[in-house]
Amino acid sequence: MLIEKTSKETTLKRESSRAARPFLARVPLYAWVGAALNLAAWISSWGEIGPWQYTFFALWLGFILVLDGLNVARSGTSPLRRSTWGFVGLFLCSSPFWWVFEGLNVPVQNWHYQFDHYYAPFTYFLIASLDFSTVLPAVMEIAELLASIPALKPRLKPPAVGPRVSNRWAAALLGIGVLSLALPFFFPRYAFPLVWLCLAFLLDPINNLARRKSTLGHLLARDWRFLVTVPLAGISCGFFWEMWNYFALPKWYYTVPFVDAAPHLFEMPLPGFLGYLPFALELFAMYQFILLVLGNRKDNIVI
Repeated sequence: MLIEKTSKETTLKRESSRAARPFLARVPLYAWVGAALNLAAWISSWGEIGPWQYTFFALWLGFILVLDGLNVARSGTSPLRRSTWGFVGLFLCSSPFWWVFEGLNVPVQNWHYQFDHYYAPFTYFLIASLDFSTVLPAVMEIAELLASIPALKPRLKPPAVGPRVSNRWAAALLGIGVLSLALPFFFPRYAFPLVWLCLAFLLDPINNLARRKSTLGHLLARDWRFLVTVPLAGISCGFFWEMWNYFALPKWYYTVPFVDAAPHLFEMPLPGFLGYLPFALELFAMYQFILLVLGNRKDNIVI
């Protein structure tokens, strides 16, 4: 008991000392390096200077390092500070995650790529996979940063998984997931929004039943903050994706039924930004499912 009390007192003193320092002084050096990398890649991309065709990964890696540093400054912890390998794991999971969405885009053809020149298939696969690796860590870093705001911090503590959904409801949600996955292949013009819902319906009930963190667990615990914070992270990240894409090359553009005539922010029709809200929940469900498949009980995400 004495050792535990001493440890808690030491932790409190360390946190008090950290909080007393100015905010910018609490930002680690690697975040400043990340900011410089982000700025250099941004200038290279938009100004077509240097290796401007290959700057996507560098730009987003720099941004992710900045976000991680801001998390350290805000709360004294971050994905990188908690576990270097856990942080790298987010990148490794992210690439196959987005290739899944590339597959889901085949029937609906909602986004397309414009290139500066021809890329051989294997070269394209390697470059695209590297770029796709930044998606999950970027969204989860923003989610953690938002969760450091008291009004947005989920009530369910990170180790907790929340109540278990009934088998009947889980089966119903899985059925909706299967239907949501199939319909865009048969009715792409009308069912394209289901691309941004199907994986959450398919994977989140499995995660919940397996007693991993899930949106359902937060929902059943009436933890509405989680249902605000994670989607808000998705749409916040979406703004930066679309902004940095606008003057870049290679780049992407959209053809979305019914909303193409709506006002655009960058390449995206404004209603299309709504897709980023459930997309973040899908990413969260996919990450938890991968940890479940790998039998990894350790989770480097604290939202």
